[in-house]
This record gives sequence, C-alpha cells and structure tokens, in this order.
Amino acid sequence: MSISTGELKQWMSTLNMTEAAHILEESLLDAQSKDWSCGQFLHHLLRHELRRREDRGRAKRMKWAAFPFIKSLDEFRLEEQQSLSKRHMEQLRELIWLEHTYNLILLGPPGVGKTHLSVGLGIEALERGHRVSFVAMDNLIHLLKTQEIARTSQTRMKRILNSDLVIIDDLMFMAMEKSESNLFFQFVNKLYGQASIILTSNKGPEDWGELLGDPAITTAILDRILHKSEVIQLSGDSFRLKHRETIFGNS
Repeated sequence: MSISTGELKQWMSTLNMTEAAHILEESLLDAQSKDWSCGQFLHHLLRHELRRREDRGRAKRMKWAAFPFIKSLDEFRLEEQQSLSKRHMEQLRELIWLEHTYNLILLGPPGVGKTHLSVGLGIEALERGHRVSFVAMDNLIHLLKTQEIARTSQTRMKRILNSDLVIIDDLMFMAMEKSESNLFFQFVNKLYGQASIILTSNKGPEDWGELLGDPAITTAILDRILHKSEVIQLSGDSFRLKHRETIFGNS
C-alpha cells in the first residue's frame, strides 16, 4: 500500500506533530542516502519534534517570566561579593531549595547584585522546566488592586499564582496602606506551600512592620515567608557604581 508524503504530513499534523511534518521530505531523503533503518528514521523525527517543543516551551516560559533583563548566574561577579561563597552559590544553583519549596530572602544595599542573583536563579529554574514569574513590588501591588477590573492584570496574576517560583523585587521599597498590606498577605497565603518565593529587599524582616503598617498582618506574612526560608545577606559596594560607564575618558 502506497502512502503519499502529503497524507503522512496530514496525519502528523492531526497528531500535533507539526514540527516533524515540516522536515518529513528532507528526512525521507536523508533516510535513503544514509540507509537508515525504520527505527533510526522514526527516532530522527521524534527527536526533532521533542526538541522543537522544548524550545517553544522554554521561549513561552521566558516570555511569561517577565525578567527585567537576562543575566545568568555565570555572569554574577562572585569575586566581588565576599558574603556569598562559591560553595553556597553552587548549592543555590542545584535548586534543591526550590524542589522543597523553600524561600530565599536576599538582603543588602542597592547595587550589590540582589536582582541579578534572583534573575540568574530564575533562569536556572526556567531552564530546568519550572514556571517562573518576576514582578517588582510596586507592580505587584498594582496587579493586586486591579485584577478584579482589568483583564490584563487578572491574566498576569493567574500566571504568577501558577508559577513554581515567584521573584518579588524591591520588597519594602515603599510603605503600604493597610488595604495593600492585606492584599499582599492574601497573595503570600495563596503561594504558601505551593511555590517558592525569592524576595529582594534593602531592609531586613525586623523592619518590615513599619512599612506594612499593621502588626497582625506583618506577623502573618513573616510567619509564612520565614517558615521555610534562607536569608542571604549581600554586602559590599554597588556593582553599578563600581562598573559604571562614563562619557568622559580615563584622562
């Protein structure tokens, strides 16, 4: 029984094997010239399909993560951050903390690499198939306040809540109203036990009370965030100032 290439491609598309269908003719020629067995031919098609699906999935996860920039852990200037050892960096990179839904709290003054480290860990998690979301604290509050009336906010919040890792940047950058603190508590409560959180802040947990405004809400938030967490204190001079570009020459 003779089956045309067009029929095969149609069947493959019906089975949602569109990527393999695109290379069918080329693969048939390769199979003839290289004398592939049926198993080798099938392996070639399926491997291509799986790789293309993985590439599409990675691109989609990267888009949804909404990182402010793309910087890997390999680009992190560990030699300039004496408070974080190479061994500790490797332990963070292993992502065992993520598999056990531990939270990371990255503390330190502006410019010492908190956001870079959080993004690098987020990319590492994303590369291993995890769903990651990055959101600045002021934007998170905006999303929480508008999710009931704005479809875009609702969609974004749904993706964040479905993530395996949520990165919240610049926590406690600005004081919250009581209603905002309550919304933030509800958000943290939904993530509790379901996802890991990375928080970056220039203020330690002991100072969060004055910014959250409500002692009861502060206690409830700290209870959920600190229950399973690792606090990492980064120190040193600002990377941005040390490696800033100038319009003037060295002279």
